[in-house]
Amino acid sequence: MKKLLSSLFALILSLVPVSAQSVIPAFRPGEVVALVGDSITHGGHYHSYIWLYYMTRFPGMPVTLINCGVGGDEARSILDRWDWDVARRGPTYVTLTFGMNDTGYWDTYGPGKPDSLSNAKVAASLDKFAGVLDKIEALPSDTRIVMIGGSPYDETSRFNNGILPGKNAAIQKIIAAQEKAAAERGWGFVDFNAPMLEIASAVQAADTAYSFCPQDRIHPDKDGQMVMAYLFLKAQGLAGKKVAKVDVDASNRRVLRHDNCKVNSVRKGDGTLSFDYLAQALPYPCDSISEHGWGNIHSQRDAMKLIPFMEEFNQEILRVRNLPEGRYRLVIDGQPVSEFSSEALAEGINMAALTNTPQYRQASAVMYLNEERFEIEKHLREYVWMEYNMFRGTDQLFKDDWKSVEMVEKEAKTNWFVAYSDYWYKKSRYPEIREVWQRQIEDIVRTIYSVNQPVTRTLKLEKI
Repeated sequence: MKKLLSSLFALILSLVPVSAQSVIPAFRPGEVVALVGDSITHGGHYHSYIWLYYMTRFPGMPVTLINCGVGGDEARSILDRWDWDVARRGPTYVTLTFGMNDTGYWDTYGPGKPDSLSNAKVAASLDKFAGVLDKIEALPSDTRIVMIGGSPYDETSRFNNGILPGKNAAIQKIIAAQEKAAAERGWGFVDFNAPMLEIASAVQAADTAYSFCPQDRIHPDKDGQMVMAYLFLKAQGLAGKKVAKVDVDASNRRVLRHDNCKVNSVRKGDGTLSFDYLAQALPYPCDSISEHGWGNIHSQRDAMKLIPFMEEFNQEILRVRNLPEGRYRLVIDGQPVSEFSSEALAEGINMAALTNTPQYRQASAVMYLNEERFEIEKHLREYVWMEYNMFRGTDQLFKDDWKSVEMVEKEAKTNWFVAYSDYWYKKSRYPEIREVWQRQIEDIVRTIYSVNQPVTRTLKLEKI
């Protein structure tokens, strides 16, 4: 069984078709990135995972990623909130994804539903998309724009949830329009849809009930969100950039190579070899917890079975040649980490895969801080959701008075989505609370860019 799974994962890793996508710009120092989308952005993790990569790989280059997703949004509602929720933030880089809600649900697909219904939905969405394009083109001319083809609606998994046949094909029509608009304007484009379909299809060949969206066929789980982050980073041309690489010849204490790190004071003792090591980056940490978010089953770490992220983005290589034959214990800062043969060390080991190294634990602190930031940011997004879903088109937009509260309480009795956000709206309607949350976010980010600075480690190999 293990051999079968290993072969399956090898097949999956060979199927990710990202080479056909255009290369999108990597973030620059001080970049302010607004990620615009629907609930998959609002409550999802892909943008947080992207930022975590920059936090750990470029610790001396702060950037800011802003969640501008609102659950339930379509192109028309993105257009409505653009000025207040996107443009006023002064972004230097904007991504846009939409289409899941624009293409309809049970009102549009199923027995007896003509194709004209979904075609009309797509046409209405693209009509509003033209207005969004006008808003984007009104941004400062040096703003960098990336269109993101949205994650797929899962029509192929056989878990117990009804299927809307043809919905993803409608989403792909919107993605095609995004790609065309990007090509005509010299913007970037990255597609999440086709690669995720290929990966899911490969997994479902062995497990027909597997889905990136096991709750509702719509919202990607944490593994799906990590795949989305991978596809984005891959399109940014960041694959192959190592955390660090050290190559030491033990016979003469010579440093043969040191990429993105400094190695000093190679010392040889009775059955030991040690040196001081200062990397310029931290390994990328992966959360193994699955209970947060939109009814998650899978964790971020589960995505490592589906994509070659470790091979392409998370390599912290330690190679030591010409050690006397035998087994060695790797000790970092006095802490035993693991044991390796002299042959394995001569080939090179990936320290980023070891979750008990001091540098990985340092990176984990960054990850958990980033999760705290993410959770607070979601409270702010619930406020925006309520304003634009409850009060848009009324005279109560941003009034946040007792009449607004009464409207919310009445609607919450029959509307689950409003009921879910009711508690957070009653808090966030006070500007002082929103200001406190925003300061908390800024304080967490400052802390992250303090604790993410690599420090000199002492690496030691002890012959067992």
